[in-house]
Amino acid sequence: MKPSTPEHLRLHEDAQRTANWRRWGPYLSERQWGTVREDYSADGDAWSHFPHAHAPLRAYRWGEDGILGICDRQCRLCFALTLWNGRDPILKERLFGLTNPEGNHGEDVKEVWYYLDSTPTHSYLRGLYKYPQRAFPYQGLLRQNAQLGRHDREFEIYDTQLFDDHRYFDVFVEYAKAAPEDLLIRITIANRGPEDAPLELLPTLWFRNTWSWGKVHGAPATKPRLSLAGPRSILAEHESLGRFHFFTEENAPFLFTENETNTEALYGVPIPGGFAKDGIARAVLQGHPHAVRPDFGTKVAPRFQLLLRAGEERVLRMRLSAVGSVEVSGAFEDFDAQIAQRKEEADAFYRSVTSPNLSADQKLVVRQAYAGLLWSKQYYQFVVPEWIKGDSPHPPPPAGHAQIRNSEWNHLYASDVLSMPDKWEYPWFAAWDLAFHMIPMARVDPDFAKAQLKLLLREWYMHPSGQIPAYEWNFNDVNPPVHAWACWRVYKISGKPGARDRVFLERCFQKLLVNFTWWVNRKDVQGRQVFSGGFLGLDNIGLFDRSKPLPNGHQLAQADGTAWMAFYCGAMLSMALELALERPAYEDIASKFFEHYVQIIDAINDLGGSGLWNGEDGFYYDQLLTQGGHSQPLKTRSMVGIIPLLAVEILEQSVIDRLPGFKARMEWFLKNRPDLGRHVSSAVKFSDAGEHTLRLLAVPSREQLTRVLGYVLDSEEFLSPWGIRSLSKRHAEHPCRIALNGETYSIQYEPGESQSALFGGNSNWRGPIWFPLNYLLLEALERYHHFYGNELTVELPTGSGRRMNLQHVSREIAGRLSAIFTLDSQGRRPCFGDNARYAEDPHWRDYVLFHEYFHGELGCGLGANHQTGWTALITRCLGMVGKVLEE
Repeated sequence: MKPSTPEHLRLHEDAQRTANWRRWGPYLSERQWGTVREDYSADGDAWSHFPHAHAPLRAYRWGEDGILGICDRQCRLCFALTLWNGRDPILKERLFGLTNPEGNHGEDVKEVWYYLDSTPTHSYLRGLYKYPQRAFPYQGLLRQNAQLGRHDREFEIYDTQLFDDHRYFDVFVEYAKAAPEDLLIRITIANRGPEDAPLELLPTLWFRNTWSWGKVHGAPATKPRLSLAGPRSILAEHESLGRFHFFTEENAPFLFTENETNTEALYGVPIPGGFAKDGIARAVLQGHPHAVRPDFGTKVAPRFQLLLRAGEERVLRMRLSAVGSVEVSGAFEDFDAQIAQRKEEADAFYRSVTSPNLSADQKLVVRQAYAGLLWSKQYYQFVVPEWIKGDSPHPPPPAGHAQIRNSEWNHLYASDVLSMPDKWEYPWFAAWDLAFHMIPMARVDPDFAKAQLKLLLREWYMHPSGQIPAYEWNFNDVNPPVHAWACWRVYKISGKPGARDRVFLERCFQKLLVNFTWWVNRKDVQGRQVFSGGFLGLDNIGLFDRSKPLPNGHQLAQADGTAWMAFYCGAMLSMALELALERPAYEDIASKFFEHYVQIIDAINDLGGSGLWNGEDGFYYDQLLTQGGHSQPLKTRSMVGIIPLLAVEILEQSVIDRLPGFKARMEWFLKNRPDLGRHVSSAVKFSDAGEHTLRLLAVPSREQLTRVLGYVLDSEEFLSPWGIRSLSKRHAEHPCRIALNGETYSIQYEPGESQSALFGGNSNWRGPIWFPLNYLLLEALERYHHFYGNELTVELPTGSGRRMNLQHVSREIAGRLSAIFTLDSQGRRPCFGDNARYAEDPHWRDYVLFHEYFHGELGCGLGANHQTGWTALITRCLGMVGKVLEE
């Protein structure tokens, strides 16, 4: 098929490897300090081992960070903003925030920036950073938050006077690729304040330090070099990256230093060679003339000393190009026209992937959600065996370092561009987050989506046991098994029937078989198809920390854990049936997953009489299993009891008829195991194509489904104006409590920030709105509607008398989720709560943030404020809204 837009052509050329369009991108982290990778301590306190105060002084081992920066896909040569307003005690080289122990709700970035645009190949990128003209209140933010407790909301940068009277600069950065190795950089600075204001702009180019750590893979590392090539030109030379020129349009003195640790400031030891990472800062802030060189180094910045009048905008242009691509004399000819062309091409691309039925404001939300998703790619390097043993010639890590975490993952070798949950708060891959990221990604960049899902299944990520690594703080943690679902959905989203990537599907399926076996062997504690243990994705939603042993040797039979395994089985069954259409050998494994799926359905509903279903309440609950063999339901109405609804698959009889081996075994099973076969429903449907039969595999029966939906769609339980709460609102007045071994455990509805320290940090599933599980519910309702059609209707809201089919219910919930971000009748976006700037100020109103989760009553954003990984699922929700508008 001929590519429909220039950006689609670039994607095609990159996929065919005829042009390396993805070599450069926004792959620079926003926080490298405080990460596990940089932690060489004995106690594993990564936040304290490498704090923000050390970041300007210490060379990083495993990555780099910067503000709205770019780098090549191996993070060898980096570029990012550096700013100074003349008042800050430090240069603004990276984003500031509180560490997990410092914030009253965990780690919390205290800066304002936005991802405004990006194409999948990053042929065009645009971002905005708001830089205050007053001194940045680093210590004040620390003090204010130290005085707050878990019952207080976070003290945010908006609560200071930092942006009062509009005394700040809007710093826009745009990147456009004239060619794969030719990047145009345009920085636009606007003084929004009422008076003239000075600003020093030091756009910084530097090499990641790969030479200070001894031999790399057995060979000594060659130190790269940045050198003066002319009054407005720098030559960058790197052994594997090649040679690049960096041009500036305007004259400015270049300040060179080395990306080396300032050993004198940190340890009282003279700096080897005399030049350190903070040399530019010491030259600018302290006037140290000998802290920088005029001609070469591994870090350089032109120093633009600006004075902007009130309301003035100033534009500076730069260019980073492979040597030979362009000469300095022509580096800025047609510069703005080329950026405008890339911007127009980005517009054309998004017109092709966005519903035309959406309003201009809805399209703006979609565009910025995709921008955040694409900007959140990051180069991630972590070679666990090297990290454990330490880096020669440096002293070895202290005793105990190797046992802190991840010692069982000695095979893990990561050196890739990965999709991050949030490049400041979570600047490391998280396996279950990434699975959700790839659903919207498949719409704009299906090749990248497929590559990401395959990557975590490769032998240098997946454990030999079959476990997928969770995230760097603990690769052993157990997250919900959504990877198979993501592979199946990306397979379907990224191609039309008859033209889908079966090779991708088969490769993923084979590795997932290993992972599925790990789940069955490790998490079915009694061998009865009832699963438990971990599932950190719903961490503090329960009465207990489910990642740890329960008191007195008790065990937990988890409704969500068991349902997740049915969900996993369903995805694997669908994949196996698809592959079997061309490869009959897959019929055998499809039969295995069919039978396993039905057995899990039976266990969750009937084991011991009623399984995990509570017929009196009409809801699924976890059960506490005592050592004496007794069981007790934990009557917490939470997302745990809704997840069983997600495990639903529909088999087309026309497909079954094409698979004689699978058909024969399925019919034998249904005939000879009527006790299990009763969980498989069938229905005859009629359409223009004629009569066809469907078979339904689902955890809940029709009656159970409608009873659970009665709670889900009740505004006094789960239904919020903004989606589905993760804990019933009923628990605000009626907390769930249990006494065990003389101690009382309880859980209460919390619509906002977490008041529990159960898992630390700012994660809270005790009432707010989370996009990933809301989205899975939307998809499940669509599948139920495909089977039941208009024969099944429910009340929405419960008790209202307003009945609708499940497809309409799904779209109604999608509309509520979408309303979090779009302008309401008062011109406000609920995601910003009562922050008037985002409603009244034209320099704030059209910039959207995509938070980690959302207040259950108000819809305002909470947690990480740039988690446009799984919250980019808003693009799918607005797509559903677009279908409603079309109808």
